[in-house]
Amino acid sequence: MPWTPADNRYDTMIYNRCGNSGLKLPAISLGLWHNFGHDTPHGTKQAICRTAFDAGITHFDLANNYGPPPGSAEEAFGEILKTDFKHHRDELVVSSKAGYLMWPGPYGEWGSRKYLISSCDQSLKRLGVDYVDIFYSHRVDPDTPLEETMMALDHIVRSGRALYVGISSYNSERTRQAAAILKELGTPCLIHQPSYSIINRWIEEDGLKDTLTELGIGSIVFSPLAQGMLTNKYLKGIPEDSRAAQEKSLNAGWLNEKALTNIRELNKIAEARGQTLAQMAIAWVLRDGGITTALIGASRPEQVTDCVGALGNLEFSAEERAAIDKWSDTGNVNIWKRSSDA
Repeated sequence: MPWTPADNRYDTMIYNRCGNSGLKLPAISLGLWHNFGHDTPHGTKQAICRTAFDAGITHFDLANNYGPPPGSAEEAFGEILKTDFKHHRDELVVSSKAGYLMWPGPYGEWGSRKYLISSCDQSLKRLGVDYVDIFYSHRVDPDTPLEETMMALDHIVRSGRALYVGISSYNSERTRQAAAILKELGTPCLIHQPSYSIINRWIEEDGLKDTLTELGIGSIVFSPLAQGMLTNKYLKGIPEDSRAAQEKSLNAGWLNEKALTNIRELNKIAEARGQTLAQMAIAWVLRDGGITTALIGASRPEQVTDCVGALGNLEFSAEERAAIDKWSDTGNVNIWKRSSDA
């Protein structure tokens, strides 16, 4: 029997305007970085996406290299677009990115015009769409002139391959430079995608968060759960099937005794708020309106439902903020620092 989305899917989701643009994004977006490759059954991927859409999540975030193997997440979501979301494309914001290694040779990664446009074309084929809503430069290329990378993004919009463009993991200074170039070209920078969480606050320290507000650029923060550290998964140690145990984007060394102690204390604060640790972590990044949307990942539909529950309480007292600050220092967990510093 064909799947039909819930009629009330827009009733409770919060939609925030993305910077100074006319586009609104759900307060929680679904990222397909993990669990959408060949290592996950297609039925699980379908269930996750269906649950997300039923909850009002309209933004699905991909990149060319998501998998494993690279490209497989786009292929999987392309199949879901053809089946489950066949009649709902105009209700969705679909984004992709290019910047990391995709094919051998000197043109298979980074930020050259050749790579970005070729990669965008490949993404469109894998997704089975004529355009993506947002296309990003996934990381700073220290060896390609920033003007070339931004001109490629401008061309991608003008050629109809994307409606908007964004950047990811650019520091405050680079963001100002990129935004100025795009503004001069006539294709505004819609959105920035940095990592950000209770235990990874580099966008505050760098000034990027204030820069985005000043420039009227929207923000979608990834890893608000710190690759799973800010969930109940590690409260009793490191499970064998976890990302940390498998070294999937989470270094087991980060989960030292100090970090685990801090995470347990943060969990106590969440429980006192009537939230799971994951819910509090998401609410915290959305707490003051400075962030447009929090990007979550999921391995099960139930995790999507839990994360959306964060929207039930986005307010923090002064005492709660101070307590969270006290237990937020778990070491350097920003694995994207090299890109933002480039």
